[in-house]
Amino acid sequence: MYPFVRLAKEMWKFRKAKPLGLTDAHVSHHICWPWDLDFWVELNNGRTLTLYDLGRTPLAMRTGMVTVLKREKWGMTVAGNSVRYRRRIRAFHRVEMVSRVIGWDRRFIYMEQSMWRKGECTNHMLLRSAFTDGNGIVDMARVTAAAGHEGPSPDLPDWVTAWSAADAERPWPPVR
Repeated sequence: MYPFVRLAKEMWKFRKAKPLGLTDAHVSHHICWPWDLDFWVELNNGRTLTLYDLGRTPLAMRTGMVTVLKREKWGMTVAGNSVRYRRRIRAFHRVEMVSRVIGWDRRFIYMEQSMWRKGECTNHMLLRSAFTDGNGIVDMARVTAAAGHEGPSPDLPDWVTAWSAADAERPWPPVR
């Protein structure tokens, strides 16, 4: 089940937090509960993606993007991600999550999120998201202007542009 109570707690906790610039990092802390575990008694890989929502939503609130979404009647959707898992997270482990926007292109905004335990990165995700309206994907120039952000995107790291280019080569729909 989706962690609605945990999400509500994060939204409440950060409702009056200092606003962030569009590319500033949001830091939050979480506990791996027994219901987050898989058969191997560690944080389930799918649940990891869900827990990352607990960092992205307050990030969107603190950067003002939630206000923009409501005002413009836009949606926001995940358009792809890549996760690198390196260290186990077990029941009752506490993790620090860092969430931030690293840049955008014409169609997508790119975010990275990571979980840390005792100073060591346990996993890291690159996420691509799109803003949508009744006509499809909203151009990021409109999105950043609506958010009051002036200027171009920070340069995307080479590994992000390489991932995006590789993903564009992937057949869609997939071959059966």
